[in-house]
Amino acid sequence: MIVIHVIEVILFAATSFAVGLSGAVVPGPMLTVTISDSMKKGFIAGPMVVSGHIIAEIILIILIFAGLGWLIGSPRASFIIGTLGGIMLILMGYNITRSSQPVPEVSEDEEVTRYGPMLKGFMTSVSNPYFFIWWATVGCAFMYKGLELAGAVGVLGFILGHWASDLGWFSTVSFLTSRGSGIMNEKHYKRIMIICGAFLIILGCYFILNAQKII
Repeated sequence: MIVIHVIEVILFAATSFAVGLSGAVVPGPMLTVTISDSMKKGFIAGPMVVSGHIIAEIILIILIFAGLGWLIGSPRASFIIGTLGGIMLILMGYNITRSSQPVPEVSEDEEVTRYGPMLKGFMTSVSNPYFFIWWATVGCAFMYKGLELAGAVGVLGFILGHWASDLGWFSTVSFLTSRGSGIMNEKHYKRIMIICGAFLIILGCYFILNAQKII
């Protein structure tokens, strides 16, 4: 019986990984920040961005279990998050487009102590209304299914599978991006920064316009 439960939890975690990966690979503000910071700070940027994202998710999970899941997915909350989040993304996009410095040399000791990517991972998560909508719907459904399956162990299986998908995908993106920055000249660097910044600005405008339709 115990073996069957273990297998069920492993399969549940694998399913959570697949579902999380399907969401992670969709282009969004977190992916844009990962690419831009990896070009400037190296591979460490990816895991740090995900760390900020995980902190945001831990806070949200606590709120859901505290009984605030209904509030997170409410129309009023979606309006506020969409509007403020859109403004935040526009500001972040503007700052990225103004990043005109050439690709710097990466210093291992310096980069490990800088928490800019972690903060950006947190901010791009909480500024994205779809982050809250996903957790208020799909996330809640998976957590309660995990509870039904194996209690706290089932929930843990879901969370670990979900986080593994984020860490695996964004670390891969960060590694490939940082390897490419070594052969990238200043002109190419500026163009990519402008594209990343413009994408965040457009996404921010979309969030704001979409939020106005809710209320």
